[in-house]
Amino acid sequence: MRFLITTLAEYQTAFWLKVGLQLRSKGHEAAFVSFDDRSAEMLQQAGLQVFSATHEEVDVLQFDTFTSQAGLANLNYWFGHERFAFGLNDSNELKRKLMAAYQAASRACAEFSKAGPFEMVQELGGFLSVIGSYFAARNAGITNWFIEPSFFRGRLFYISNSFAAVPVSVLAQDQPDPSMLAYLKDTLDKSSIVVPQKDKHQYTTAWKKIVNFRNFKRLVQKVIDKYVLGKKQEFGYIGGYVSTHARMLLSSFRLRKHYSELGQCNNIVYYPLHVPGDMALTLRTPHLLDQLALVDYLCRSVPHTHQVVIKEHPAMVGAIDSHRVVALLKRHDNLRLLRPTTNNYDVLKAAQLVVSINSKSGAEALLINKPVIVLGDAFYAGCPLVTRVSALQDLPPAISKRLSGNTANNATDIQRYFAEVWRYTVPGELYVTQDASVDVFVEGMLKALEPTS
Repeated sequence: MRFLITTLAEYQTAFWLKVGLQLRSKGHEAAFVSFDDRSAEMLQQAGLQVFSATHEEVDVLQFDTFTSQAGLANLNYWFGHERFAFGLNDSNELKRKLMAAYQAASRACAEFSKAGPFEMVQELGGFLSVIGSYFAARNAGITNWFIEPSFFRGRLFYISNSFAAVPVSVLAQDQPDPSMLAYLKDTLDKSSIVVPQKDKHQYTTAWKKIVNFRNFKRLVQKVIDKYVLGKKQEFGYIGGYVSTHARMLLSSFRLRKHYSELGQCNNIVYYPLHVPGDMALTLRTPHLLDQLALVDYLCRSVPHTHQVVIKEHPAMVGAIDSHRVVALLKRHDNLRLLRPTTNNYDVLKAAQLVVSINSKSGAEALLINKPVIVLGDAFYAGCPLVTRVSALQDLPPAISKRLSGNTANNATDIQRYFAEVWRYTVPGELYVTQDASVDVFVEGMLKALEPTS
């Protein structure tokens, strides 16, 4: 098998380099499209084939011709993630980035295909480098595989030719995998949330992200690379990152005096705040990107006997607009904000209803047999054990219905559903460079992408 893999940053490349060498040792071939100069150098030094995508010359005046040839439409939708994630508001810059990514990936596809068929592999994301590479592969008739951390720790979804969530909508008919049953028992016993290893460093307070030697060292390196050595970086918006983290720190300080304790909350309708600007919102459910507008609507939709309880995502404490949160707390006396350190399972257990766009918390709520309403594109959106609400005007009656009467599911059905989800996953973790973890990842990738014919 042959693979063309995109890499956007040095920390990713440290992992992909080991994957490439491991694939080679097993008789497979991997080449890379690099959107980072340091990454290209690392791959070349390791003797792996790499196509650099950092020095593409494009003419934005030809953008309409490019979109026609590439079959791209609804450009503001595709631009949405980087507008939000990087704060980019220059449409010409966004056009240039998309054209450059598409052009570089198309060239890589054409060159790599000379030695035989292959498939493109990318981490799921909303960046224009990923989007441009995706369309380049599809227009060349090449399968694009997206890798996404699954609901289960240490297991991954592989998504073919789509940015949408893996749709798991039926209950397994076979006996559940004993490994899955053991996983569920361990998760419930420990009340442990799903945190991919690659993201564990994000689960800390806003001030610890700033007063952090690892982050400071990386910042200095990025400044030297960009401004002294002239190296190109996909994630080179240094000023934007610094200002974002400064705002997060200030926001987290402002919110401290507005926290409620879980024991002070009653008749809870829980909405777990998603990571702001995650592609699960920007691309999968863009109409609900403004979560605080949704919270305001929830406060006006729940029965007067209930409270809406929200909690910041523990990986992005302070990322939500504190001024708007405080304004909502003043406007609605039925709204409560919990400390972000509050254990998510404790909140789920105390809740009478959980409303989610597409957060894994919705699936965790289902796991402990809580009523769930899902609003967006989630792997569990089609599950017969949850309530799917597609139009917001249908949310108030759906809330009333789920809060009234006995809405518990059959425990066996819940188990059967997660057994089906398990079947869609394979073992592996992204960007964990220990040899044993790389071995597991490679075996899982080969299993997931193995031709069925």
